Amino acid sequence: MKQWLVGLTLLSFFHSSFACTAVNIQAKDGTVIAGRTMEWAFDMKWTINSLPQGTKFRTTAPDNLKLPPIQFITKYAVLGISPGILPGAPALLEGQNSAGLGMSGNFLPGFTEYQTVTPKDLDYVSILDFGTLALGMFANVAELRKEIPRFKVWYDSSLPSGPTPPWLHFVFTDRTGASIVIEFVKGQMRIHENVANVLTNSPTYDWHITNARNYINLTNFARSAVTVNGQNVTELGQGGGLIGLPADYTPPSRFIRAAYLRQLAAPPNNRAESVQLTGHILNNVDIPIGVAASKDGDKVVSDYTQWVNIKDLNNQQWHISNYANRTSYVTLDLKKIFESNKSGAWPVDQLPYQTIDITNKLLN
Repeated sequence: MKQWLVGLTLLSFFHSSFACTAVNIQAKDGTVIAGRTMEWAFDMKWTINSLPQGTKFRTTAPDNLKLPPIQFITKYAVLGISPGILPGAPALLEGQNSAGLGMSGNFLPGFTEYQTVTPKDLDYVSILDFGTLALGMFANVAELRKEIPRFKVWYDSSLPSGPTPPWLHFVFTDRTGASIVIEFVKGQMRIHENVANVLTNSPTYDWHITNARNYINLTNFARSAVTVNGQNVTELGQGGGLIGLPADYTPPSRFIRAAYLRQLAAPPNNRAESVQLTGHILNNVDIPIGVAASKDGDKVVSDYTQWVNIKDLNNQQWHISNYANRTSYVTLDLKKIFESNKSGAWPVDQLPYQTIDITNKLLN
């Protein structure tokens, strides 16, 4: 009983400390937008990394197995975001490749158990190199789904991890709108169809889909009036059909909020409308500093939205903002970055965000 309570306490801490939300939107013209927030309680020195097509990298097995590294040369150029506090090659938790495959890695604490590599295995990759392998070597969801199961994905304490081990699950989406979620549970790789086009954190994806059945009463249409004892009672304002939509920041609540807002919003017609809709939905799960706090001994730590990235998978653009500039996105043209064939690294917090003051223009 005591062990169970300790486990429950730890799980509660991890759930409150690492929060991310990803959502996909497809416009009527076929444009696919994949947006996500990154929440954390620590400064991870998030860094944008450019990996040109033809970048050499390698995947490894746990040291004790003494298996040889596997050498790769990327088939596709990649732009990704990694925690800069980790030494070595960038461990991508967010990214997009030149074929239009997008990826977001979200934390899945309490449920993640990676695979076990054996001396007989021929294909293996640590979780820190998983994002580079997936985006560097595969063009779309169908290809990834077919080929990635042959790799054993592992983690142990010999790898750098930062403030917490990298308990991760990933959502991959391509420019056709196909999307899957990859998780590692009980030592097995699990691949789910991303039927909700949403991903948050713990529990596992299939649990969130089952939980969504508790909210099938939600609607964008509410009763405008009812008669009670002969008295006409009218609604106070529109939106009553969403009474019961959870408003807290736990992963289950963020999943339901994002999934139902996505489902009920007017379908966008084109790229521009899809980008705006994605931003509006992600604004509903944005976490200000202080409202999702926990204690680490005497120290109070607070999850907050450190950055937001909106990926246009068809037109190869990013729209990104950080906490200090949440109302001001900067745009990256991935086509130009990929065509430059240059590697590079840029801290997310040092991008040239700006607020445009139009007062003088209006007065003149």
